[in-house]
Amino acid sequence: MFYHLLYPLHTHWSVLNVFQYITFRAAYATITALLISFIFGGWVISRLESLQIGETIRSDGPAHHQKKAGTPTMGGVLIITAIVLPTLLWADLTNRFIQLALLSTVWMGLLGFVDDYLKVIKKRPKGLIGRVKLVGQVGYSLVLLAILMSGGRDSLATSTTVPFLKDVLLNFGVFYVPLVILVVAGTSNAVNLSDGLDGLAIGLAALAFGGFAALGYVTGNRIFAGYLNIIYMPGAGELTIYCAAVVGAALGFLWYNAHPARIFMGDTGSLALGGALGTVAILLKRELLLIFIGGIFVVETISVMLQVVSFRWRGGKRVFRMAPLHHHFELSGWSETQVVVRFWIVGILLLLLSMSTIKLQ
Repeated sequence: MFYHLLYPLHTHWSVLNVFQYITFRAAYATITALLISFIFGGWVISRLESLQIGETIRSDGPAHHQKKAGTPTMGGVLIITAIVLPTLLWADLTNRFIQLALLSTVWMGLLGFVDDYLKVIKKRPKGLIGRVKLVGQVGYSLVLLAILMSGGRDSLATSTTVPFLKDVLLNFGVFYVPLVILVVAGTSNAVNLSDGLDGLAIGLAALAFGGFAALGYVTGNRIFAGYLNIIYMPGAGELTIYCAAVVGAALGFLWYNAHPARIFMGDTGSLALGGALGTVAILLKRELLLIFIGGIFVVETISVMLQVVSFRWRGGKRVFRMAPLHHHFELSGWSETQVVVRFWIVGILLLLLSMSTIKLQ
């Protein structure tokens, strides 16, 4: 909004020329998201408490987690608000990358909201039936594909870049459809699975979106893209503003979600963040790099899959003390804070590795 209202006036007031710079708008998107979280966070918590919208803790989870029962949940509403409003204020709203990023946030957020509503308000412990949730995720994936393909069926539309390799595009052809579904559904569910400890998922999300903010900037800049030998995508730089808003919203939410958490994001937040993360990776053609940037999310998901397969096919034997993986380390003697901070540290290392793939091409 500010971009559309103020930048056209730069011919009269030269100071408004700053609105053409993505770095300027990204910085203020981050600040705006932080302020929204700080200003409204306490009110949202109080409101959720008054409505008795509290978390129900699984009986089969770690015993010491039972004390968290009743903590306000559905805090994803605050996260989504702190993402969408700054993006609307500071980004170029005619940009297709921005439109799709916002679509993913709202669509997946609504899906998570319905899930939380059924669990918390309607007292249905399982929330949305798994296949219904999958239909929502696949439905969004198909809409995303339809929009991406609407400009024509060129090779780039069904291709992705390969980490560490210069000028190499892997064309999936018709198999790009299941790839997009896998990325969107897989990432949204992976973030959801990782949201089991205070501050864990939201901190990792901040790291991942910080990395994609940098990737969006260099991908949308012809000079930087040429220097780094990466694919150049006009308009992709605007995603920096969206990702910066997510980082600000995540850090603002972490203020209240750090141990001991005063609020949980619920599926409203985790599905929205996961779906948006997968969408940004698809838009920037970094679907394979997402495995590294979101490495902790990937490992958490794999740990659940291994546990289920082992339990079913090995007569009840388990690979881990408990899945997802963060619970395994809790039951191994690590405190909740130790697990979270150590996972963050590994997340930082994976982020640095991911960024290094650009320069090593």
